[in-house]
Amino acid sequence: NRRKKKGDSILENPSIPNPFPELCCSPFASVLSASLLPKATSRKKQVIKVYSEDDTSRALEVPSDITARDVCQLLILKNHYVDDHSWTLFEQLTHTGLGRAIEDHELVMEVQSNWVMEEETKLYFRKNYAKYEFFKNPLSFFPDHMISFPSETSAALSHSGILQMFLSSSTYPEIHGYLHAKEQGKKSWKKLYFLLRRSGLYFSTKGTSKEPRHLQFFCEFSNSDMYMSLTGKKISGAPTNYGFCFKPNKSGGTRDLKQLCADDEQSRTCWMTAIRLLKYGMQLYQNYMQPYQGRSGCSPLNITPMRSISENSLVAMDFSGHRSRIIENPTEALSVAVEEGLAWRRRGCLRLNSHGSPIAMSNMGMSIHRSQSWFHHKISREEAQRLILQHGLVDGVFLVRDSQSNPKTFVLSLSHGLKIKHFQIVPLEDDGKLFYTLDDGHTRFTDLIQLVEFYQLNKGVLPCKLKHYCARIAL
Repeated sequence: NRRKKKGDSILENPSIPNPFPELCCSPFASVLSASLLPKATSRKKQVIKVYSEDDTSRALEVPSDITARDVCQLLILKNHYVDDHSWTLFEQLTHTGLGRAIEDHELVMEVQSNWVMEEETKLYFRKNYAKYEFFKNPLSFFPDHMISFPSETSAALSHSGILQMFLSSSTYPEIHGYLHAKEQGKKSWKKLYFLLRRSGLYFSTKGTSKEPRHLQFFCEFSNSDMYMSLTGKKISGAPTNYGFCFKPNKSGGTRDLKQLCADDEQSRTCWMTAIRLLKYGMQLYQNYMQPYQGRSGCSPLNITPMRSISENSLVAMDFSGHRSRIIENPTEALSVAVEEGLAWRRRGCLRLNSHGSPIAMSNMGMSIHRSQSWFHHKISREEAQRLILQHGLVDGVFLVRDSQSNPKTFVLSLSHGLKIKHFQIVPLEDDGKLFYTLDDGHTRFTDLIQLVEFYQLNKGVLPCKLKHYCARIAL
C-alpha cells in the first residue's frame, strides 16, 4: 500500500513532472493495441520463388499485399545491388514462350493467382532499361504515321504534349496500322487494319475504313494482360518475329490467347507502349516518378540526375608541368581522364605480372575481360539478341561475346534505333604486341576492358555510346 501511495503521489504532484507521460496515457494504449499490433500481425506471409538470368533461384517469404517494386527492392538489398530504378520483376510463360514486365504497382500474389496449372510460369528478376523510356523520349516511340490526334488538337505537339494527351481523361490519341492477327481456333494469320481507341482495340472489315459500321471489336484490356512473344515464329507460327498477345485473367490457357504480330520492332513497341498507357494511365507516371519524389529540381516529364555538392566542387587539373593548372576545356578534360585511366590500368597489369613477361602480359590481356559483367562466354547470336531484348531496346544496351564464326575474334552486340546490331572486334598483332580494334586498326586497345571503357565515353565508329550492359545476375 505504501508503495502504491508513493507512486500515486509522484504522478499527482504537479511539482514533480512525469518524464514519460505517454506511458500513463490510456488513449495511447488503446491506439497501440487497436491499430499498430493488429496491422503488424494480420498481414499474411506467403513464399514466392524468384529466378535470375543464370536460372538460380531464391525463395522469399513476403506479405500477401507486396508489390512488384517492393520485391525488387527486397532483392536489391539482399544482394547488395545498385538501385538504378531499372530492376524489374518479369513473368515468363515457359511453354508458350510469352513474357511480360510486371508493372511496379501490381500485387505479386494477384499475378500468381492468374496462373493455370498446365502452364509452367516463373518470376524473373532482371533489369529492363526500356520500362519508362517513353517518358524520356516519347517522339521515338510514337512515329507520325501511326498516331492521329483529335481534330481540335494542333498538329505540332511539344515533347511532353503527346504524353499529357495519353494521360488525359478526356482525349486520347488514336494509334492505327496493320497487324497480323491469328484467327481463333485456326493456325492461319490474317493481316488487318487495327485502331486503338479508349474503348479498346478494333479492326476494320473494309480496308483502312474507320467508319463505325466497318469497325469490329477485337479486345479490351481491363481484364487481360499483354505479353510479348519471346520465341518469334517457333511456337505460334507467326509470319514475323514481332509478336504480342492478350491473355485474359484466370483464363483456361492458350486457347483464349488473342495473338497479334507486327511487321517490325518499331510498330510493336508503339502498339505495346500505347496499350500500357491506355490501361494504366497516370499510375505509370506515378511509378516512374516515385524514385524521384521529394528531390528538388525534378519537374514533370523532365527528370535530370542531381549532382552532389562535392561533385559540383570538383575541377579537372593538369599536373604534368612545373605548375598545376585547371583544365577549362571539357574535351581536354575528358581525354586526360581517359589517358589517366589507361595509365592506371597499365600500371595495374604490371603489378599483377611480377615476372614482367611479355607472354604473360599478353595472356592476361586476352583473359582479363572474362571477369566483366558485360562479357558473355560462348553464347550464340540469337541468345545475345534475346538477352538485349529482355533488357530493353534502349540505345546503348550492349554485351560482348565470343564470335561463333571466328574463334579468335569477339563481337559487340548493341541496341540502337530499336534494332540490334553486331560489330566484330578484331585482334591485331603489331611488333609482337596484341591489340583489339573495331575500326580496322585506326583505334587500338590492349584489352577488351579498355575498348569498352573507351566506347562508353566516345561514340567513335558506333552509332551511339555504350550505356547499359546486359549481365547474368545471380541470386
